Amino acid sequence: HRPTVNMKSHLLWYLINYYLGTLTSLLVRPTEGHQGGKGMSESSSSSSSSAAAPAATGKRAFLRKIEVAIQKEWEDNKVFEENAPAPGEEAPPKYFATFPYPYMNGRLHLGHTFTVSKADFATGYQRLRGKRALFPFGFHCTGMPIKAASDKLKLEIQNYGVPPVFPEDTKTAEELAEEAREKEEAQKGKASEVEVGVFKSKKSKVAAKTGGIVRNWRILQSNGVPDDLIPHFAESEYWLSYFPPYCKTDLQSMGAGIDWRRSFITTDKNPYYDAFVRWQFEKLLAADKVKFGKRHTVFSPFDGQPCMDHDRADGEGVGPQEYTLVKMQVQEPFPTALAALAGHHVYLVAGTLRPETMYGQTNCWVLPEGRYGAYESRFNNGEVFICTERCARNMAFQEITKEDGKFPPIATFSGQDLIGLPLSAPLTSYKTVYVLPMLTVSEEKGTGIVTSVPSDSPADFRALQDLKEKAPLRAKFQVKDEWVLPFEPVPIINIPGLGNLSAPQTCADLKIKSQNDAKLLDQAKDICYTKGFYEGEMIVGPLKGTKVKDAKDMIRHELITSGQAFVYAEPADKVVSRSGDICVIALVDQWYLNYGEPVWRAQAEECLKGMETYTQETRDQFEIALKNIHQWACSRTYGLGTRIPWAQEYLVESLSDSTIYMAYYAVAHLLQGGVIDGSQPGPLGITPEQMTSPVWEWLFCNGAYPADSAIPRASLEKMKQEFEYWYPVDVRVSGRDLIQNHLTFWIYNHVALFGKDKHPKGVRTNGFMLLNSRKMSKKDGNFVTLHDGVEKYSADGMRFALANAGDGLEDANFEESVADNAILRLHTQMIWTLEVIQASGVKNAATEAIAAAVTIIKGEQINLVEGPADTFHDRVFESEINKAIKLTEEAYEHTQFRDALKSGFFDFQNARDHYRTVTEGAGMNKGLILRFIEVQAILITPICPHFAEQVWKMLGKSGSVLHARWPVAGPVDELALRESEYLKDSVYNFRTKLGVWQKAKAGKKSTGPPPKATEATINVSTSFPEWQRVTLDYLNEQYDEGSRDFRASTAEMRDVFAKNPVTAPKITDIMSFVQFTKKDAQLRGHRAFEQRMPFDEQALLQSNIDYITRTLEIAHIAVNIIDHGAAPAPAGGKQQQGAVAVPGKPTFNVVN
Repeated sequence: HRPTVNMKSHLLWYLINYYLGTLTSLLVRPTEGHQGGKGMSESSSSSSSSAAAPAATGKRAFLRKIEVAIQKEWEDNKVFEENAPAPGEEAPPKYFATFPYPYMNGRLHLGHTFTVSKADFATGYQRLRGKRALFPFGFHCTGMPIKAASDKLKLEIQNYGVPPVFPEDTKTAEELAEEAREKEEAQKGKASEVEVGVFKSKKSKVAAKTGGIVRNWRILQSNGVPDDLIPHFAESEYWLSYFPPYCKTDLQSMGAGIDWRRSFITTDKNPYYDAFVRWQFEKLLAADKVKFGKRHTVFSPFDGQPCMDHDRADGEGVGPQEYTLVKMQVQEPFPTALAALAGHHVYLVAGTLRPETMYGQTNCWVLPEGRYGAYESRFNNGEVFICTERCARNMAFQEITKEDGKFPPIATFSGQDLIGLPLSAPLTSYKTVYVLPMLTVSEEKGTGIVTSVPSDSPADFRALQDLKEKAPLRAKFQVKDEWVLPFEPVPIINIPGLGNLSAPQTCADLKIKSQNDAKLLDQAKDICYTKGFYEGEMIVGPLKGTKVKDAKDMIRHELITSGQAFVYAEPADKVVSRSGDICVIALVDQWYLNYGEPVWRAQAEECLKGMETYTQETRDQFEIALKNIHQWACSRTYGLGTRIPWAQEYLVESLSDSTIYMAYYAVAHLLQGGVIDGSQPGPLGITPEQMTSPVWEWLFCNGAYPADSAIPRASLEKMKQEFEYWYPVDVRVSGRDLIQNHLTFWIYNHVALFGKDKHPKGVRTNGFMLLNSRKMSKKDGNFVTLHDGVEKYSADGMRFALANAGDGLEDANFEESVADNAILRLHTQMIWTLEVIQASGVKNAATEAIAAAVTIIKGEQINLVEGPADTFHDRVFESEINKAIKLTEEAYEHTQFRDALKSGFFDFQNARDHYRTVTEGAGMNKGLILRFIEVQAILITPICPHFAEQVWKMLGKSGSVLHARWPVAGPVDELALRESEYLKDSVYNFRTKLGVWQKAKAGKKSTGPPPKATEATINVSTSFPEWQRVTLDYLNEQYDEGSRDFRASTAEMRDVFAKNPVTAPKITDIMSFVQFTKKDAQLRGHRAFEQRMPFDEQALLQSNIDYITRTLEIAHIAVNIIDHGAAPAPAGGKQQQGAVAVPGKPTFNVVN
């Protein structure tokens, strides 16, 4: 709705409404508000954000009231409950989407919601395409986190009471006195900083008291759990019943189209799911996919068991990094610092990933200020290894130290104590090498001992050169000349282009002068290591002439079998368990899935080839994961889950019981009927005990019919019918971070357990989500839960912003300003729709309800005309509608939801607004504008279903918009669209030039209204000047459509034009014209080189002269045609500078 105003004010309204949508906030006021449901407790604000709350509180309440009512209708009518066709019923196409079930240790946040929304949008679209679309949702409870959290809470209660009084909650007399002093200083206006404007941070007293401990009681409070309920969480089972219902209600509040009958929790607390997982593992064991033995595994010494990805507070995705530890024997006699080691064989152990380079060792590096220890091993009667304590801790769990789990040092040293030790190193040509100082050795990687190969390691070469070239550096660390100066790099590998001393050559090429040039050294390392591995050839040793990539493992094997080295592993990065323990790598007896086995991997790769991944980046990441993932521990002894059937002392870990549960969705509603813990039978009356392995095998894998089952055959057939109809999964929607584990395991398990016709069909991954361009963080206050997101922005406002946030693997960005503006836009559109429907004469309960809910200040009356839509502007608008249908359909098909929002809402709204503007005098075609309303409701349904449902009701349509059919696009009149685009661009340019004229006419000091033009001319031309024709012909020849770029460079173009007698005199103008045309070609392709328009410009402008004069508020405008851009000066005025008409670009001149 718009007030009746003059055209200038109308244009101002148009801009304001388009960009801000604020005019209606002044004109339309809801008569009542609605705040939606309450959270988990009255004071449970579990999220916060740096952005201000939406300005349109009344409009948000108006939309929320509609959303809550519509959600109640959907629930009552069971619109999201989908079943397989009954026997004999024609089977419509289906669509089955899934999302990795979230872990139930808290409420969902916007990060979860972002990925959930992708599955929901896709399902909503496919439903409109006439498919039975299923989106089920489960709740993951398997693993250590819940058990660890409940145990920690139990300990907090035991130690600090209920409610607990933690040490950080009490204040000492000194702290109270300090607070009093600070308060007094604040009152006096004294700054607490030493210097004005300089902030001096103080260490948190709470952090100092707790040592950084995060209290579980407070975590639960932050999730909105009332204090009187928190003690119940000391029992792990309570978590399983508490958070899933909130997850469900939060998702329902956003309008997620989920079939909740199929929901369930995991672990043996759900006997149906427990039986399903037992069958899965029995089948994997029978297929020889599950193995038992010792293997390197991320391990928590505190928890006493492997620490899998979902058991970690930090370090998800981190696996073992294996090193070859080269034994460098300390030559006797030992110095005083090593006197305690007399009688032992002592070795400095250096970790390397490049055992083939040991032929080139010249010395060994230590960190001078580092701390090292000597640890007795179980090798060769107690060999002693010198390394860091962190390394020894890892060794203690890998059957290396004398006793498992123990690593007492015989002696400890500083790195400086070790400098100068003479060593015997394997494979090197030097009989003795020495320990030297290196300032960049890390105590957090490897052993803290680094062997030096300056021929092929740029960092080693540069550090050795620094010691050679700088006598003061040698003196600082008490390094004798004879330990350094005689040693030169040893040629061991020949690399094409780098020679046989790749490190010195690369350092010279990159002009690296010091070991402190970290960035350049990293670059040099990449060059030497990559080229060396793939292209290098050994030039020493028994494998001389062998490619490095082939020799590497053979040399490693020889070093290990000869006793000169051994295998050691540590986490590739820091891993912290949920219990707060820093994890190690341990050799653990355990059950593991033999991922990476060649035949199994080949099957998984074949499956991936047939899957839709939507982006090449996703496919690339899967291919990397399939190459890198190997044996995966699937058992543990602590936590929640299903017992391994043949080894009851073990539980199935959390990433291994969640690989094929999508199949369980197919029958969950029949077994459990929505009772998520399976505590009572579902509609078929089947008990958990009856779901034996033969029954599962028959249902999912076409095994032998379980004749001895007590389940009636009709019930079994019904379950099988559900599975056969819904499976396989059409799309699994997930974050990209799960490619490296869960999603790849999902493929592996499907190819192992199911036939090819049940293998996954598609997977769609997305990046992480930022909130207002910053990482979501409770600590930083930049965090929103799903519950609070709905309350703050409305369901559709939040969904709108989620769709707009992004679709690729790069991090998406949820902008609160977009959600705020969505509220305004949707509210404005709904009120305008009401006015149009009222003007059309349609009356129904939905329109009357909306009309009663708002007070509208009546402005301009909606002017609708009956009859065929056959005017120029009708044809353009009809083509815009058809174009929007096609573009939006294409975007949804490719799951590009931001593009769907652009074409189906933003651009579509622009087309509607332009149609309203150009038909202001004649009126909008009634049938056409009502079709626009209907089409837009359907196009936006997957993203804003509540808004669409309400509009559908207002149109008087039967049934739910969720089950409407996708509109059929008619023909798109491309010529009419080009004419309309030409008209819009021309009027915009005319308005700009009019503004320039008004500013010049008024003068700089004018404060009054702008001068009014009374007469103007528009000049059009049917041809270009000759120099421009020649330029366009050349540019068209040089243009490459595929790259949208030009074959010739700008310099080459200038040379061509300078030599042409037609273009040479205009070379300066031509190069400016070239730059403009090149930019135009990036946007419009070959159309940028057109020399004639496909329509009559003069006739088009003349036929729309009423619109042009009304828009510009000029009484008389003449349209003239000129030849070759030679525009005569208009009568009574001057030709504006540079205004030369050419095809497609008319000129505008004011005549006063």
